[in-house]
Amino acid sequence: MEQHDEGKAEQFLKDLGKRLDKLIAEAKEAGSRLETDIQARFEELKAAGERFKNEAENKERWREVEASLKKAGEELNNALKAAFRKKDEQPPV
Repeated sequence: MEQHDEGKAEQFLKDLGKRLDKLIAEAKEAGSRLETDIQARFEELKAAGERFKNEAENKERWREVEASLKKAGEELNNALKAAFRKKDEQPPV
């Protein structure tokens, strides 16, 4: 009877070993998939960072353009005021 019990224990340990081997193999496969997914996500984040950087540079350029246009508009406004002021100040002929 003891040998029969030993056989059961050995069989239990063999089954346990097979299950552990399978679990380890699945964990390795999942780890590989996770590594691939993380690498892909990292590349996406790098690309998004580059886009953000380019957009920020473009915004800075647009701020410069906007400031220049605003300054030009103010100068044009002042020129028009000066032109009409001079016209009003001249005596009618």
